[in-house]
Amino acid sequence: MNRDSHLADLKARLVAGLDPVESWTPDRRAARSDFDLNPVRDPGQFPADRPLRAAAVLIPVIAHAAGPTVLLTRRSDRMTSHTGQIAFPGGRLDPGETALQAALREADEEVSLSPSVVEVLGLGDTYETGTGFRITPVVGWIAAPPILSPSADEVAEVFETPLDFLMDIANHRRDFYDTEAGSRRWFWAMPWQDRYIWGVTAGILRGLHARLYGEVAIDKGAA
Repeated sequence: MNRDSHLADLKARLVAGLDPVESWTPDRRAARSDFDLNPVRDPGQFPADRPLRAAAVLIPVIAHAAGPTVLLTRRSDRMTSHTGQIAFPGGRLDPGETALQAALREADEEVSLSPSVVEVLGLGDTYETGTGFRITPVVGWIAAPPILSPSADEVAEVFETPLDFLMDIANHRRDFYDTEAGSRRWFWAMPWQDRYIWGVTAGILRGLHARLYGEVAIDKGAA
């Protein structure tokens, strides 16, 4: 298969595997969460019916001739939360916004990615975070490498990671940290070069893999 055919096949697979943008609703159920690897959740701290704040991220897939990549950012050290972590462009929905509108707006504000160069392909699995957000991933196709200008207040670095690497299940690993209370919390991680892609970002990418190639059973033994 030549490169053009590979890109066309990938784009068609994404469209077929994602939900239509029109299907989004503000109360869209979270199909994935930080609790997937940590099924015992403290009902006092994380009640199942707790109100969640709506947010959206853009997963920008850039169609390079040498192979598709995913645009990611490293959060600025000036941020008050999740400092330095790897993330997709995104953030909270403003009043009256849809997930699509918020994802495109945030990408424009954070890295000057013009909405005019983004072909929206669909929605991935909504993700519930331990910090109380309901995140809708919006997948966008970018036909040529975009000209970007990161906002220094929000973004320390913009980089691209090969999609083939992120969609290779062999690169999905479960890491953990121990809390002050003595419990162990597991999360997905996809280290690439010197970047540590983990947590919500890795969990959303894991969900995209399932959309494209089917769910992979989790070996509970290691956890």
